[in-house]
Amino acid sequence: MRIVIVGGGAGGLELACKLGRKLGPQKVFLVDRKLFHIWKPTLHEVAAGTIDVHQEGLSYLMVAHDNGFSFVYGPLLALDRERREITVGAIPDENGDPIVPERRLGFDQLVIAVGSTANHFGVPGAVEHTLALDGPEDAEAFRLRMLKLLTAAELRKEREPDAGVDIVIIGGGATGVELAAELREASAVHSRYGFARLDPYKDVRISLLEGAPRILAPLPEQVSISASRLLEQRHVALHTSCRVVNIGPDAVLDAEGKRYAADLVVWAAGIKAPALLATLGLPVNRGGQLEVDGRLRVKGADDIHALGDCAACQGADGRLVPPRAQAAHQQADYLYAALLALDQGREPPATPYVYKDHGSLVSIGTETTVGSLMGNLMGAGWFIEGLFARLMYVSLHLMHHRAVLGTLRTGVLALARFLVKRATPLVKLH
Repeated sequence: MRIVIVGGGAGGLELACKLGRKLGPQKVFLVDRKLFHIWKPTLHEVAAGTIDVHQEGLSYLMVAHDNGFSFVYGPLLALDRERREITVGAIPDENGDPIVPERRLGFDQLVIAVGSTANHFGVPGAVEHTLALDGPEDAEAFRLRMLKLLTAAELRKEREPDAGVDIVIIGGGATGVELAAELREASAVHSRYGFARLDPYKDVRISLLEGAPRILAPLPEQVSISASRLLEQRHVALHTSCRVVNIGPDAVLDAEGKRYAADLVVWAAGIKAPALLATLGLPVNRGGQLEVDGRLRVKGADDIHALGDCAACQGADGRLVPPRAQAAHQQADYLYAALLALDQGREPPATPYVYKDHGSLVSIGTETTVGSLMGNLMGAGWFIEGLFARLMYVSLHLMHHRAVLGTLRTGVLALARFLVKRATPLVKLH
């Protein structure tokens, strides 16, 4: 049986690794439009420059070799359900000439795990004048743009005492909050690395705009209160109940007519499924997600599954499973058992997938984390903050690497990164 997995995010890659180690490269194929994988929750650190995307990224070709699956480089373009084939797009060079041609890839079982993209909700100017951290290329583009703005402000500072950089983050969810905190820490480091004229608190002005009455609205109120306090201590301006209605090249306008100066705007106010999914002839909901049953099979297609952000999967409470890395990890485990059973000629588990909320952790810079543990397993959960919460947050990243690289290599990699950070600048400056 040939299993094709489209999308090398957290869930897709973990599933490919587990199946590959069992079934081998002739049976398991991973398709992705990029050559390397990065854990999406670290993109705010890439954007701030506190980690190097080129050191953090894991080569799909290397991971495929080490875990026994085949990697197919290219984007998903189309699905032929009758022939059980997908079309994988060509990869062009800088001149537009194809390096890798368009191909067709057959499957017996298909898993779609293509993640999500930014949802701009039709706000005028959002597409043209904002950046969204959908992938490493977006985070790297933000970092380079920020360095240019800091350099220009530094050069103007002598003749313009108020020269600085205005950064507006739209969306007070985990991505927006983590980015705001990481940028504040990075700005303090930048002031020591050649931007001596810039006051990191006065001249790098960070505003966080959230439409709900509080930031981190889906999480327990205590987490929100603690995160707000920590951000305000870091001189991040919080504006809640703020509905953005227009974004221009140098400012953001809210529904009350208030103007926020903006040299750089990040959109972190919502996500949606990639538009491609609506072209595949499969059922999608209003948000563009693939509709799946309790066993993560796309409705009306027993040979096609979906997991992660792109799957509209209902939880036990009737609401959609939230787009979190822990959900994708759990779904990958569920599909691993189901697909392995099919390959061995057995009936897959009849019990449906059940999402288990183990809580949420939000990073507030490199040293502090807030969140709640256990989630709906223990009612309201246990609120945690500080060093213990930070260690728990870091452990999530290590657990993902362990699923992909194994225990020994994860340990070696963690040690190597610890040593490298002490021999290189604290932020990436090139």
